[in-house]
Amino acid sequence: MKTVEGSKLKIVEILKKIPGPADEKPPQRFERKFAVYPKDIPMSLAFLRQVCRPDGQYPKDRVYSLYFDTADLDQYEKSAAGDFSKKKVRIRWYGSDAQENGGVPVYLELKTREGFASSKKRQKFTAPPQSLLSANLSRGILDKTTISQTLATFGYFPEMPIKPIILISYLRYRFSELQTGTRVCIDQDIRALVMAPELGRQTHEIKLDSGVIEVKGPSLELPVTLRYMRQLDVDWSRFSKYGSCLDTYFGHTDNLY
Repeated sequence: MKTVEGSKLKIVEILKKIPGPADEKPPQRFERKFAVYPKDIPMSLAFLRQVCRPDGQYPKDRVYSLYFDTADLDQYEKSAAGDFSKKKVRIRWYGSDAQENGGVPVYLELKTREGFASSKKRQKFTAPPQSLLSANLSRGILDKTTISQTLATFGYFPEMPIKPIILISYLRYRFSELQTGTRVCIDQDIRALVMAPELGRQTHEIKLDSGVIEVKGPSLELPVTLRYMRQLDVDWSRFSKYGSCLDTYFGHTDNLY
């Protein structure tokens, strides 16, 4: 009869052989987010065009993210409570991506955030175009086994089952700051559709009028040119698209900034 200890050792050996992102520690970066009021979005975009250069590959794109959470919205509650440590699971795809072998490139991502420091692991898949139709998104795009096994290679094992909760899309302009190369983007036209009807309320498309500037770099200190953003009436905030869209869905509009 095999001993329990022997079985554990075998499992450890099997896990060591699994290839994937879990073998690499993702680089840590610091994210600073600045909420932009609707009236200030055009001026903010014009400012970034003066002090940054457009991204060489994807200067403008529509980004789609299907967010996963537990049935009781554990990650949403942690975000609302301002917890120091948070994790988000999402499947992301882009409007500019062309089909590959009859499918659309999608990326299963695990984003980990501790304070202002964050890291991200992602794995690319190809999904049938019909799986990205809004009527089918509640199925999760990828099958549950693929999702759980990929998250395991990321070193993440949710304590409770997760499921698709909300689809969020937005128009993103990407830049790099001229002097330091720091990555900067401004997101606007943020829209969402809730994928979990059991949350208790039916609603049409959610739309956030506000935008957000995200600065991603190796430290919390802003490049000199970007410090002038303070003159644009933008606020350093903990703005979360996931949290803000669900706040709107639940009528908690006082939490948007």
